[in-house]
Amino acid sequence: MPLRNPLLPLYAGRVLRSVSQGYLAIVVPLYLLSLGYSATAVGLLIAIGAGSGALLTLAVGALADRIGRKPILAAFGILTALAGVVFALQGNFVVLAVAGALGTIGQGGGVGSGGAFGPYFVAEQALTAELSGDERRTAVFARLSLVGTVGSILGAGLAVFPARPLFWLTAAIGILLALVVLPIKEQRTRAIRARSKASLAQTTWKLIRRFMLTNATNGLAIGFLGPILVLWFHERYHVNADQIAVLYTTINLLSILSYLGVTRIVAAIGGAVRTVVALRVLSCVLLAAIPFAPNFVLAGAIYALRMLLNIVTFPVRQSYAMGIIPASERSRASALSNLPARVGSMGGPLVAGALIEHAWIGLPLEFASALQLLNAGLYWLFFRNLPPPEEIEEEV
Repeated sequence: MPLRNPLLPLYAGRVLRSVSQGYLAIVVPLYLLSLGYSATAVGLLIAIGAGSGALLTLAVGALADRIGRKPILAAFGILTALAGVVFALQGNFVVLAVAGALGTIGQGGGVGSGGAFGPYFVAEQALTAELSGDERRTAVFARLSLVGTVGSILGAGLAVFPARPLFWLTAAIGILLALVVLPIKEQRTRAIRARSKASLAQTTWKLIRRFMLTNATNGLAIGFLGPILVLWFHERYHVNADQIAVLYTTINLLSILSYLGVTRIVAAIGGAVRTVVALRVLSCVLLAAIPFAPNFVLAGAIYALRMLLNIVTFPVRQSYAMGIIPASERSRASALSNLPARVGSMGGPLVAGALIEHAWIGLPLEFASALQLLNAGLYWLFFRNLPPPEEIEEEV
């Protein structure tokens, strides 16, 4: 029996993943420390996960267009379940590193990012665009981010429970992730399968190169922020984890309002590209101002406002990319386009940590602001004359 809303399995999957990644992001590092591993070892496991995630993303992009996006999502559900079992039963670092890498344990999105992300995202992204259609695509991506944020908030609340029961919960969630996508009906006609097996078109490669360059600057900027920002707030304002957690929880809650208003904001500003560029520029100005705030309350307020503006661009950018790339090439194009962002974000924390320790403490945020301002400029240069299909239809 066909679903009345074919997008429901994707919404359910995003919530489930976000719940598990919401508590795993907190529990896994502390669990490894409790096993006697050093902070360096914890960082190494995270780096292994990031590196393997980049490689898996390329593999997923190549396979998802050829065999379908649904089987990929189901397979990652099974891998998540197996990884949960391994973490519940094993303590060997190498085994945990392999399980964490393949099962995307702890590879969630950042504050207000709309929930869990990982190598499977390029398959989810392409399938979402296929099932939503051009007119509803941006609204659907915004709803996915909204339900993912709610899932992350719920998951973070579960982090108060012991680690091993949560790993078993992760295994159960993995099984549900594999099952929840079964009702999805992909449009895998013979013509689509044939185009999916063909090489990427030259016009698509041109778009990919543009996305790779813009995403590289964004990835470098994220590397200066991300998890290292917790350390920055601590060193700059001498606040503890509880105070930072209150700020992040507040941003996650307020981000729901941003996601609810995405389509209206895009309409008011005048299109996807204008929205991304305008809000990115404003958020860069606010980010650059944070180091000059005299206290944590003011700095936190500026950061929260900055995030609420920047959050709107997440689903808009995702939807826009899927809109201008041919349907049969979306997973491959998304994987290649996002690879520089993944690689760029790996080196940023090391540089940011050194700057915090040996230079002016505000430099990481100023560098991040400059990089994202460059990102906004490149985005406008590359895409201002490439409206998505739904905006072309409105003009006609």
